[in-house]
Amino acid sequence: MSELAITARIRGQLDQLGEAHRLVAKTILAAPAECAAMSIRTLAQTAGVSQATVSRFCRVFDLDGYSELRLALAAEQGRSAPPQAEGDIAEGDDLASVVRKIAQLDAQAVVDTAHLLDLENLSGAIDALSRAHRTCIYAVGASAVVAADLAQKLTRIGRGAFAYGDAHMGITSAAVLGPEDVAVAFSHSGTTADTCAMLLTAKDQGAVTIAVTNNASSPLARMADHTLLTAAHEAVFRSGATASRLAQLVVVDCMFVGLAQATFAQSQAALEATYRAVRQRGISPGKTEEKDGSAAPG
Repeated sequence: MSELAITARIRGQLDQLGEAHRLVAKTILAAPAECAAMSIRTLAQTAGVSQATVSRFCRVFDLDGYSELRLALAAEQGRSAPPQAEGDIAEGDDLASVVRKIAQLDAQAVVDTAHLLDLENLSGAIDALSRAHRTCIYAVGASAVVAADLAQKLTRIGRGAFAYGDAHMGITSAAVLGPEDVAVAFSHSGTTADTCAMLLTAKDQGAVTIAVTNNASSPLARMADHTLLTAAHEAVFRSGATASRLAQLVVVDCMFVGLAQATFAQSQAALEATYRAVRQRGISPGKTEEKDGSAAPG
């Protein structure tokens, strides 16, 4: 995990934290350098919580204690950290501020996810996909758009991939998977019941399971063989926001390009074949004009 990952993880899970832990998180994100120099007592007082809450906060992020949190924050100060987004969208923001904040939040989700990606888990996921007989991809709601994108990309390089957004169809497909197959699930929260059910069914059948989620401690993350974490904060007015999908799409692109590299000759041939096939469906510019030479409507 990158040394930059601690603030990315905190920012990404901000909307999934309890009220007291969110106070600690916001205090840290507002001034990470200052917090790195604070005692646990000072940080607790600044955040308006107890020292025990700060200790529990550290455990949420798999840190051994407050000293490890301080070290992680201090390590970031010696590196070039990405610029911080301006903040959540407020009720009184004008339209220019809304546009600026959305762009910043989306860009930050992409950068933070890149910093957060565990290369060992990513490599394991790519290896599993390269050996898969079938790949079934599960997601509902906004994440289903990302699942469809992965299925389309895998199909382009000759991989048998199917995306399921319906729980009944998804569970049916998962029930007939086996050890030679791969199941990939997308859920920002990692707690979506239908998505968890589909991945768990696949796991029970022996399929290799991959989870893409924003929540490292979620049921989806815990059940997967390979968990790939995103870091997107869904601010107010932003449930199911583009930021979370962009973060997931970063992971999709990393898996796809890694797989295409690992199977370069086969993937290159498939990409060329599919490109030629799709290109034949295009309409040449000359056919867009009427016989009398005027432009066709549309």
